[in-house]
Amino acid sequence: MNRPHFVLFLPLWLVACEEPPPEPEPQTRAVPKSVAAPVTSGALDLAGRAAATATAAARPTPVPTARKISAKPVAEVKPSEDDPLKGKFTLADATAGLTGKGPLVAEIKTDKGTLSCTLFEDKAPLTVANFVGLARGLRPWKTPAGKWEKKPGYDGTSFHRVVKGFMIQGGDPAGNGSGEPGYVIPDEIWEDARHDQRGLLCMANRGPNTNGMQFFVMDGVAAHLDGGYTIFGKCEPESVIDALATVPVQGERAVTPPKIQKVSVKRLAKPAAPPAGAPSAAPRPAPAPSAK
Repeated sequence: MNRPHFVLFLPLWLVACEEPPPEPEPQTRAVPKSVAAPVTSGALDLAGRAAATATAAARPTPVPTARKISAKPVAEVKPSEDDPLKGKFTLADATAGLTGKGPLVAEIKTDKGTLSCTLFEDKAPLTVANFVGLARGLRPWKTPAGKWEKKPGYDGTSFHRVVKGFMIQGGDPAGNGSGEPGYVIPDEIWEDARHDQRGLLCMANRGPNTNGMQFFVMDGVAAHLDGGYTIFGKCEPESVIDALATVPVQGERAVTPPKIQKVSVKRLAKPAAPPAGAPSAAPRPAPAPSAK
């Protein structure tokens, strides 16, 4: 290879070696091509065209069926050599000291309002343990300065990436989409896990089994993410999601990223059982008398 060609090739090689950030990509919509009407010789067959149009209109529109999403076995990932816990962190570790026996809920307080997110600990226990452990400062993580610390990982971070109608992404301590906790956890793809609702809480990644600490909240539906990104909770209210998703952006980056002020985790109280002897349902009215 002569020198001029090498000079041109070197920058491309360097770019190719860079590791992509953990970001889900919106689906690219294909632009339909124009189809020219067939040209016929002689007079136009208006009656024939009208009949064909009527026939096409009478055909029932096919109803799309949901694609089957099968659960995937949870992979084993190699722990980071300098991880103080060597990749071992459980849901019991993450929830130590929490009272209550009800659902596990994360409250994400932002400068646009507070999201209340019910966590799917039964469907994605490793992911929930990681998120809760980072939020509570129980799971050690490597700061952007390269130091392992046990401190709340999400407090003071932001939603740095906003794509209206798709998702809002945050949880990066570096604030630019490149931040990682110094280790990875595997995907947890459960049966029929679909990105089909606004408010679903999901992990961002840069490929299979590369989840860290960045997460995103759905602002629409995205079937192309099914099977490739862990869904581990559901957030509300929609008014706060809307406030976060409608901030001014330049491309996909928020001009002034919404701040995550604090993430708190709690267990809700388990609903009290009805007292002994109490009817389990409203009494049914007596049947009306029938004519004999």
